Amino acid sequence: MAATGYFNRSLRTCQQCTISRLSHPSRDTRAFRTSASAKLEASIAGPSTPEAPPPPPPPTQSQRNVDPNTVATPRLERRLTRTTGQLPIGSRRRRAALLTSANIPFEQLPYQCFQEARKLLLADRKEKLNQIEEGRRRIAKVQADPAEKYGGDYVKKGRLVRMQIYLEELKILADINDPVIKKRFEDGDGDMNRPIYRHLADRQWRKQRRLILMQRINQMHVVPDMLASLDPTAEVRMLFGRRSVQPGEILNSRLSETPPRLNVQVFDKGQRHVSIVVMDPDVPNVETDGFDSRCHFFAVDIPISPTSTAVPLLKLPGNARVLRDWLPPHAQKGSPYHRLAVFILEQKEGIITREKARELKSMAKSPNKFSLRSVMGSLPSKAIGVHLFRTKWDDTMADVMQKAGITGANIELKRKKPEKLPYQKKDGARYR
Repeated sequence: MAATGYFNRSLRTCQQCTISRLSHPSRDTRAFRTSASAKLEASIAGPSTPEAPPPPPPPTQSQRNVDPNTVATPRLERRLTRTTGQLPIGSRRRRAALLTSANIPFEQLPYQCFQEARKLLLADRKEKLNQIEEGRRRIAKVQADPAEKYGGDYVKKGRLVRMQIYLEELKILADINDPVIKKRFEDGDGDMNRPIYRHLADRQWRKQRRLILMQRINQMHVVPDMLASLDPTAEVRMLFGRRSVQPGEILNSRLSETPPRLNVQVFDKGQRHVSIVVMDPDVPNVETDGFDSRCHFFAVDIPISPTSTAVPLLKLPGNARVLRDWLPPHAQKGSPYHRLAVFILEQKEGIITREKARELKSMAKSPNKFSLRSVMGSLPSKAIGVHLFRTKWDDTMADVMQKAGITGANIELKRKKPEKLPYQKKDGARYR
């Protein structure tokens, strides 16, 4: 009976399903097909309205972390340089502060200790400004007084020089502790017309870059081979195209074929005129079994200042005169590397007459007999800056020499073998 009930219940269920399908014809199933329905085909074939482009995806955390203004770790700095080719802006301390702050101006940071310290610094600056005004009044008074009151013109001039030096020191002390000044200098926004920014730039240069320069000069014997002594007071940077040259670096001859661009940064106020000399003291002389010196570039009357530092040797600024055009550095095969030294000589304006320029030009073009000491003796000047790079024989040296019309590319220099000492053969009986 249980089985009969089961089959009867199953049959009723099937009948109910059949009746419900007959009463609702919309529920009929249709056969499977791979083509789209007519309604979908009509919607695809119909005119389509232009849709707005999708909004750009929000920047990822890694993209936000490589902002040049906020990267604060060495790993993110390397990623920024690798992905975008940009360099971080400002110091790492500044970028870390911008990353953790809400874009508040630097001088309005809401730190009580910081604001109290700023009050003390402002009070000290006000005191220094009063001292500067008093110093200026004293200088004006000394200038107005007769020289006999101070014991002559020489004593009066020395007194004025000391007072001017003290006045410049007060100008630096007035701003040396200002955090806003330090922030602008670290961001590269300092005005080199102000004494404080020149002082900070000079101190930063002497802290590392000048030490490296002096190390290269002493290691490669620029002093005393070319000059008896040298005390650089101006920073000299050299670029061949976009390539920045480090002191003492060995360059490819194709790179140094064209004249470089110099950046001469002086740290004292005022405009001055300089001469630029590029010389090679390592020219082999086979006849004397020694070395001679050769001039590769010579120009005079070049104006520079703390704010005008660019000196492209291909097109010099102002009324500069070129006494010898750029001669590509070259070295014959087999010779040791050649040192190419760039000297910045400070001169007085208007002292180079036509006769003096003609004399210096003949000295610069003398074949392998150039002497920087003779030039400085003939032209009253002082060496304030120096740079150094090296060259040696490479795969492109022959093409560079041929293009510049320089002979000797087919000559190979070889070291002379030392003569052997005469061998005295001894009697072999003594060894028996």
